Amino acid sequence: MGELIRTVVADDHYLVREGTRQLLEMSGEVAVVGAVGDADELLDAVRRLGPDVVITDIRMPGGEWRQGFEGIDAAHRIRSAHPGVGVVVLSQFSDALFAFELFKHGTEGYAYLLKDRVGDLDELLGAIRAVAAGGSVIDPKVVEGLLARRDVRGQQEALTARERDVLREMAHGRTNSAIARALHLSISSVEKNVNAIFTKLGLENSGDVHRRVAAVLAYLGPEPPQQVAAEPPQR
Repeated sequence: MGELIRTVVADDHYLVREGTRQLLEMSGEVAVVGAVGDADELLDAVRRLGPDVVITDIRMPGGEWRQGFEGIDAAHRIRSAHPGVGVVVLSQFSDALFAFELFKHGTEGYAYLLKDRVGDLDELLGAIRAVAAGGSVIDPKVVEGLLARRDVRGQQEALTARERDVLREMAHGRTNSAIARALHLSISSVEKNVNAIFTKLGLENSGDVHRRVAAVLAYLGPEPPQQVAAEPPQR
């Protein structure tokens, strides 16, 4: 077993915060070095404790923050001041506009997961590992919802059904070998499909995980908006 991933958890609900802490520590892969209840405490904890990864709710009380986007704004501040710290944002909103808001300055080191992933330890740990390594993850439920209703744009050549399957797996932050296992394909077939996706979307061919998530974003929606709804739905 390698070194534990040092993590800070931020959620204003005590039971959720402590439940997440206990679940992660039971995994044997994560050491929760701090657990806080608002965005201001989160920034302070990152400065004091120097974690590898932060897990934060999308909405928390705290100071002069955009209401409803506290976790996303804190994520941007953390990545700007501490680029080696990965951030997993947990959200109750499956609307992709919130994911685009998180990724609007770049994808590296960010994950956007729906809050029910806290109960799916493998998915949560996968996201933690990915952002700790500088990669990115988008919740597959967000991707599925967009794929189900998206119309192909005139300037983009439609992806084949297989390429769409590969794209879904890329959204998980999976490597080519992991995609091959999930879809029962050869690695060479996966590589061929990934290269086709990059070509059709006009993206430079790269093995970087954040470039792969950029492909997902490029296909699934418009450029990330500068400002999404000022007042998200209340809990």
